Amino acid sequence: MIDRRQLLGTAAGTLALPAFAQKRPVRIGYVSPQSGPLSAFSEADKYVTAQFRKAAAAKGLSVDVVVKDSQSSPNRAADVARELIVRDKVHLILVASTPETTNPVCTIAEAEEVPVISSVAPWQPWFVGQQGNPGNPASWAPFDWVYHFFWGLEDNVAVFLNLWKNVAGNKSVGALWPNDGDGNAWAGSAGLPGPAKTAGYRLTDPGRYQNLSDDFSAQINAFKKNDVEIITGIPIPPDFTTFWTQASQQGLRPKLVSIAKALLFPESVAALGRLGHNLTCEVYWAPQFPFTSSLTGESCAELAADFTRAAGRAWTQPVGFTHALFEVAADVVRRASDPTRRPALAEAIAATKLDTVVGNIRWGRDNVPPFARKNVAKTPLVGGQWRRKADGRFDLVIVENGNSPNIPLGGTLELLR
Repeated sequence: MIDRRQLLGTAAGTLALPAFAQKRPVRIGYVSPQSGPLSAFSEADKYVTAQFRKAAAAKGLSVDVVVKDSQSSPNRAADVARELIVRDKVHLILVASTPETTNPVCTIAEAEEVPVISSVAPWQPWFVGQQGNPGNPASWAPFDWVYHFFWGLEDNVAVFLNLWKNVAGNKSVGALWPNDGDGNAWAGSAGLPGPAKTAGYRLTDPGRYQNLSDDFSAQINAFKKNDVEIITGIPIPPDFTTFWTQASQQGLRPKLVSIAKALLFPESVAALGRLGHNLTCEVYWAPQFPFTSSLTGESCAELAADFTRAAGRAWTQPVGFTHALFEVAADVVRRASDPTRRPALAEAIAATKLDTVVGNIRWGRDNVPPFARKNVAKTPLVGGQWRRKADGRFDLVIVENGNSPNIPLGGTLELLR
């Protein structure tokens, strides 16, 4: 990750017409990792941006959307943020998918006083990772221009711990944490080690590894040596495929695997074949969620089905959050006193109270610590398990909803052995 000082050092309802009479289109920039190892997060981008343009045109809302690819690189994310601000002269930026993309974009935009709506990164690596001194909480300060909605590490940790209650055994957990924004956050004071220890688990942490590693023998041997029965982590999809394939070849057989990020996508799980059966992950959006889009009026099930028809492939969790980014953008443009003025857009973002396809979005709630409350809005999270069907395809079954009981269960947890 590139921290805030490095970046700044290198830098030079239903959709309706806004009350303000626009003299020119509102220019919206959108940044996501459309290529590179994080590209699975952006597979819904073309569908959602086309859907947004269609809805905006139907309602007479004058908007231009400029799409940029971060290429899964923090440096590139910073570059395209500057392009959007300086060359494309956008009024508002939307950004999604992992701190490697969200943080550089938000850091540049905060410095240049351009409003941003951000999502699909746990709030701690997003907020803390942008601070001038991430290691000194006393120095952390809120932002004036950038706003984020998603869940936090505490929510994912709670989901995983609730899953692990079903595992009778030695309570030995192996951690697979990369040397990136997510991995360092999970391994840190706001991540898993403290809650796991409090709950009685013994953690084996072999240390950070580099993304796109091709040999996980050191981690596998450490897990076998310590008789690990549960494996967790937050690798990128290709790294988990490598790790889990090598683990099977080397005789590592845990009772449960709970992996964040890498197991979000049906293609990533399908690539594992039979090794993907009964792996567990966090679920932040699914057709079963009981929410409705303020942009199109679709339920989660309808949105997922429409995406599948349009894209010719299975729904994926980022469909909901990419859609919600544009929901919030449309609502902000509608409410802003002058949507072609950046300060007016930032003011409208801060005042958002919107029911979306991922739940209610509102900043300032007390379910976020005071230091981040201005800039972070939390959304629900549950736990899921991938089940391989006879035809080789996978279903993601919701098996844990302890913190969000309004989201229905689809089955009960099954162990690997």
